[in-house]
Amino acid sequence: MEISKLIGIRILELRKNKGLSQEALANLAEIDRTYMTGVETGKRNISVKVLLKIITALGSNYRSFFDHPSFENTNQ
Repeated sequence: MEISKLIGIRILELRKNKGLSQEALANLAEIDRTYMTGVETGKRNISVKVLLKIITALGSNYRSFFDHPSFENTNQ
């Protein structure tokens, strides 16, 4: 699976675990909700800067975000 899709799935998972809507997370991360939709569906490439904003808004960090079985064996 493409890394952009894996990242989107992981964001969606963490967002739902926090009980946040897309709009609420987008507001916390200071990005547009439609951009968030594209990220979660893997249709938008995400910059490291924006990924950090989203991860921070989720109360997480890079290590815990990527320390997940879905990112094992990714070679893309």
